[in-house]
Amino acid sequence: MSQSLGRNVNLYTAAQAFGASTPPIIISLGGLVSMAMGAPHELMTLPVFLFNLGLALSALPAAFLMAKLGRRTAYVIAGIFALVSASLSATGILTQTFALFCAGTLLAGYYAAHVQSFRFAVVEGLSKEQAPRAISRVMIGGLIAAVIGPQVVVWTQDAMAVQYAGAFIGQAVLVLIGLAVILQIRDSGPAPKKVKSDTDTRLVDLLKRPRYTIAVAAGVVSYALMAFVMTAAPIAMVDHGHQVSDAALGIQWHVLAMFAPSFFTGKLMVRYGKARITALGLILIAIAGLIALQGSELAHFWGSLILLGVGWNFGFIGATALVAEAHTPEEKGLAQGFNDFMIFSTVALGSFMAGVLLNASGWYTLNLVVMPICALVLAVMLLLRRYPLEAAAA
Repeated sequence: MSQSLGRNVNLYTAAQAFGASTPPIIISLGGLVSMAMGAPHELMTLPVFLFNLGLALSALPAAFLMAKLGRRTAYVIAGIFALVSASLSATGILTQTFALFCAGTLLAGYYAAHVQSFRFAVVEGLSKEQAPRAISRVMIGGLIAAVIGPQVVVWTQDAMAVQYAGAFIGQAVLVLIGLAVILQIRDSGPAPKKVKSDTDTRLVDLLKRPRYTIAVAAGVVSYALMAFVMTAAPIAMVDHGHQVSDAALGIQWHVLAMFAPSFFTGKLMVRYGKARITALGLILIAIAGLIALQGSELAHFWGSLILLGVGWNFGFIGATALVAEAHTPEEKGLAQGFNDFMIFSTVALGSFMAGVLLNASGWYTLNLVVMPICALVLAVMLLLRRYPLEAAAA
């Protein structure tokens, strides 16, 4: 890894730490702000849902903007949107305007879509041997963000006249720090222009490639199932007689398990292959569901959540590395944008359905859904093994 490329990896890791701090703030406070404003019970989770929806809807536009203007320019524009988003959210709280607060969380999704692309941006210019470790390094920034975001909530929630407004001012400060880091990144610039022809890649062409479609499917399932179970877990723990503090601690361990393996996931992919680590992630997610079915003691909840986090790390990072090498540089806007659109639209739907299914059928049924979905993707990976998921140089 050259000095300049190594510098970019470190900068993207720092940018991830500050940029990815926004979701924990919104997820932590979305329901509490709704409650404080007296929003209808059925709309308590609307701000969080709108954030996920904004992320999903922004994935393709963000990818095409990056391809047209270059990543650094697109990130700066997204940062400006994030500042507007934080201002809207804070103003909504101060004026007790629920619609304004929701508009802020929806707009925050546009910024988050760009932050999610850091894991692809970091591999540009790297060899296929270097890419897994670079992706894994950037994901360590997520571990830092998982600490920074909640701490900003703790430090600033009572900093202004109306509770929680200060947290969104804190969010704006984090965005500004992230922008300062982004400006230091050496951008590769827009994708090279080429003459249009009948051979230009369309989405249908990408979807005909087993390497690409399987990698996307693995990423979608890894992320969506994690969000599906994680969203319902705190409610289920309290419903089964555990303390709110126990539920919070369980989620904290889960988040640590999501990002802590990033210190060695890249090395595992280099040694054992990206496809094997992706498959291992899916297997661990299925086992997490199996543990949850064994009982409702705290050990069952915590054990399941920890394994779910590790499974997400292996499955999502592995799938990201597979997607990154399943397309050409000219196709990156379409290929990466569609991948993130599928992931985060499914995450938004899964987060919503988790509450519906938990309320209708319970925690046991919710976890019963996890295993056949993992098994289906694993079966497809096995059946289509004649199509190499990894480039020969990987």
